[in-house]
Amino acid sequence: MNILMLHPPLPLSFWSFRETLAMTGKKALLPPLGLLTVAALLPRDWNIRLVDLNVRPLVEADWDGIDLLLVTGMLVQRESLLELIAEAKARGVATAAGGAYPSTSPQEVLDAGCDFLIQGEGETTVPKMVAAIAAGRTGGTFVCTDKPSLAESPPPRFDLIALGDYESMSLQTSRGCPFACEFCDIVSLFGRAQRHKTPDQVIGELDGILRLGFRGTVFVADDNFIGNRPRAVALLERIIEWQARHGEPFDFITQASVNLGQDIPLIDLLTAANFSYVFVGIESPDDDVLIAAHKQQNVRNPLLDSLRAITANGLSVIGSFILGMDGEKAGAGERMRAFAEAADLPWVMVNVLRALPHTALWDRLKEEGRLHDGIEESGWDALTNFTPLRPIDAIFAEQVSALSALYAPGAYLGRVFRATLDMRPTRASMPGAAPKAKADPALVVAQKNRSPDFTPLLRLIWRQGVIGEARWQFWRQLAIVARRNPSRLRRYIVLCGMGENLFSFVRHIRAQAETRRCAASSPQAPTIGPHPAVAHSTV
Repeated sequence: MNILMLHPPLPLSFWSFRETLAMTGKKALLPPLGLLTVAALLPRDWNIRLVDLNVRPLVEADWDGIDLLLVTGMLVQRESLLELIAEAKARGVATAAGGAYPSTSPQEVLDAGCDFLIQGEGETTVPKMVAAIAAGRTGGTFVCTDKPSLAESPPPRFDLIALGDYESMSLQTSRGCPFACEFCDIVSLFGRAQRHKTPDQVIGELDGILRLGFRGTVFVADDNFIGNRPRAVALLERIIEWQARHGEPFDFITQASVNLGQDIPLIDLLTAANFSYVFVGIESPDDDVLIAAHKQQNVRNPLLDSLRAITANGLSVIGSFILGMDGEKAGAGERMRAFAEAADLPWVMVNVLRALPHTALWDRLKEEGRLHDGIEESGWDALTNFTPLRPIDAIFAEQVSALSALYAPGAYLGRVFRATLDMRPTRASMPGAAPKAKADPALVVAQKNRSPDFTPLLRLIWRQGVIGEARWQFWRQLAIVARRNPSRLRRYIVLCGMGENLFSFVRHIRAQAETRRCAASSPQAPTIGPHPAVAHSTV
């Protein structure tokens, strides 16, 4: 059986990192982990060709001899996903679709011509599809009716991709989140009871990525890495030992709830395992808005103190805000900007709320008659799918204003500088630090023999230190960090480099806002599709 797996292109968004990719010569930020996991669930004698359309375009030769197209996608990939199904149908190629969007909007996918629909998690549904194909069936819907254990989940087929195409690798150690935020689809997709891979499974996946030759950043794509603290502790202890034994080839990014700020010992384990960044759903600086959205974990302790504690103890916070939630008052965008400045958060998302299918928010808005499900809108109204309690044009104006202020180069560099100075030194540089466990000498030699690539650093110096509008600030702050917190100099430089992506993205947001304003003033305003910045937070 010849299988073509396709990962639809992602629109320009906060996570595109086009400037970083241009600096490093990579083609995409992350590989399609879902497809790689599904590939591992298919029979080993099936021939699988995987094409990530974020890496290269689809060519005619990719369709040669294909018996089944297997495609996945999220809401932001909807249009491309449906187009790929339609193209396969026109070619007479059977299609199978699964993932977040097909699971939550199955009828639309079936109407596009999908033959085999997979709803929910693949560990139980993909084998059913394989059995149906073996029995000669030409279609069917396979629904995951339970939450499968991850103890039997196979390691992803990383051998199907060229690791050199990607800036970072990814793996998943758990699914589910104990919280039930109204706007988040994690509960409907994966449940509140977390399920976990065993530490041996996770270590095996790290071994596999290492054997393939990758070194660098690994995104741990859990819905909430700390959702089960005892399990997180046990896994981190194994990762710490593995990292020491292999010469610390990886640094990690993950997602966690803000209660992490009240658990310094857990932060210490994360940093000892070489976790550097953590994505946190802040959502709003206003307690009443958070409570209305069932985000109680963000109001149990002072939010600002929790975020500062995470940063001070060695993790850089990637913060996410959402505009347009019920109970929000005018000026919310400015309050978000001020909160990010007070918390010294360099890397901040400001999204506009969009109701996701089958969330508690979706159900409530539908009951209230505020959901625009299936209704074509135009102008500003096309950028969300419900009627907010504030004017939609005011909400988007606040988004543009907040992002423009946050990512003015001087403001961004100022937050990077303050956060870096407030962060404790790395353990290795602290007086009396315990010696690290000895690594395998051969691995240490291999690490040392790797030729460093200074091209990204030179490009950063040119952009921010030579032609940048905040160039004098860049050099002044660089010198102070080198003197006062030298062990964090690399983190400072990396965050400065990240700014190039954010500056570029905000320029795009402003240009799109201007286009929308012009369209809204036209007698025949065109329909405008959802902006990629309407993503939601998970924790």
